[in-house]
Amino acid sequence: MSAAAKAKTPAEGQAQSQATTSGTNVAPTNPNPKPRWHFGHPHLAGGRGLNWFCVSLFGVITLVAVLAQHLAQYDPVQPAGKAKLPIGSADHLLGTDHIGRDLLSRIIIGLQTSWLVALAIVALSLVAGTVVGVIAGTVGGWVDKVLMRFTEVFQSLPTLLVAMAVAMALGHGIKNTMIAILVVWWPYYARIIRGEVRAIASRPHVEAARQAGASWPRVMLFHIIPGMVPTAIITASLDVGSTVLTLATLSFMGLGREVPFPELGADSANTLDQLSTAWWIPVLPGMAVMVLTLVANLTGDAVRRLLAGRR
Repeated sequence: MSAAAKAKTPAEGQAQSQATTSGTNVAPTNPNPKPRWHFGHPHLAGGRGLNWFCVSLFGVITLVAVLAQHLAQYDPVQPAGKAKLPIGSADHLLGTDHIGRDLLSRIIIGLQTSWLVALAIVALSLVAGTVVGVIAGTVGGWVDKVLMRFTEVFQSLPTLLVAMAVAMALGHGIKNTMIAILVVWWPYYARIIRGEVRAIASRPHVEAARQAGASWPRVMLFHIIPGMVPTAIITASLDVGSTVLTLATLSFMGLGREVPFPELGADSANTLDQLSTAWWIPVLPGMAVMVLTLVANLTGDAVRRLLAGRR
């Protein structure tokens, strides 16, 4: 044995004898550990980094929708070039439709309508459902029973058919379409919020606050409402994609904005006859709906994972 192998410090010898006595193998220390910014770290590979990336995409689409009037290069209603210019044309990145209107400008303005209206529907449904759910969950008794039976009546109806019927009764227009969807959208939030309120109200810290003499409004404001906020945010974020699809479906059936104003569903429906000669005219608005729905669903899952530890 060499002199280098024999030269051991007392601490090293003691550690080796203890490992030998216990019969276990001591794992060697990695001399080059991965830094925290390595791609293999869970915060970046399918973890928090990916979640925040989805949330950022959601924010970018919202910003584009808000600034759509400034981002659209051409008037979306008036012809801006030759008819049926293909994708990648010099002055029209996504080409033109059958009467020469710039497709990119129409998609941007149509995205504004579909996205912002969907967000407004989700927000209003959340507010209405929260009011009903909080009243039912806190008051209880016959008030709870009446409100929940009323909610169940709406939930038992086919959502899309009822929305179509209401939209047809009210007439064309984006406001009427919003009302038609709101009529059948709020019960989903009411039941979830009601269940969350009842669950939080039965927790020990809420019971302790009530036993300590806290008034019911104070318990609601400082204990129940903060506890249900994560659930409300997750529920709303997961619902944006379904709202976009429902809005696009009603628009596709002619129950949205009036022609010639751009709307993604209507633009696909009104140009289906061009599918064999200029496929990009009806397909691109449909692809925009698909992208919006995909981003909304991915963001909903990302928000659920980010807030899972705070519920």
